[in-house]
Amino acid sequence: MNPTIIFVISSLFFNSLFLEVQPAKPNSQIIVMGFVYCDTCSNNSFTRHSYFLQGAEVNIDCTFKAISQKAIEQISISVNRTTDKYGIYRLQIPSVDGIKCAEDSAVVSSCQASLMWSTSSSCNIPGYKTTSDEIAIKSRQANLCIYSLNAMNFRPPKGEITLCGN
Repeated sequence: MNPTIIFVISSLFFNSLFLEVQPAKPNSQIIVMGFVYCDTCSNNSFTRHSYFLQGAEVNIDCTFKAISQKAIEQISISVNRTTDKYGIYRLQIPSVDGIKCAEDSAVVSSCQASLMWSTSSSCNIPGYKTTSDEIAIKSRQANLCIYSLNAMNFRPPKGEITLCGN
């Protein structure tokens, strides 16, 4: 038998198996995240002397409003999160019935993160201390929405002239 025909038949067979066993689409999962770094040179940018801050405390306030034909639903959440060893803070909102953030229908979101404090005595003066600018990444297939907020930073109490110059 021709190898091409065997390939086509086996492909159709395996595709039909997977088409029959599709799980129900889960409710949306929403992740809000961002990072905090030490702005060693106090210039509000991440330089080769900057580093990610572990243990920084961040307050996250979010509101998600889903607008559908049947109703308007709103979820508001305010939490504190601590950055991990990579300087990342993360809020995972479990699935909520009726909110499908990845679909084209309107899901209006607004999130704001604010620095609270740093556990590092060598980098504890707030620089960029609040952000509401976000990049939204949405996956329909996984029904997942990731809101990535802009970076925030702390600065050292004294300027690092030896590393950064004037």
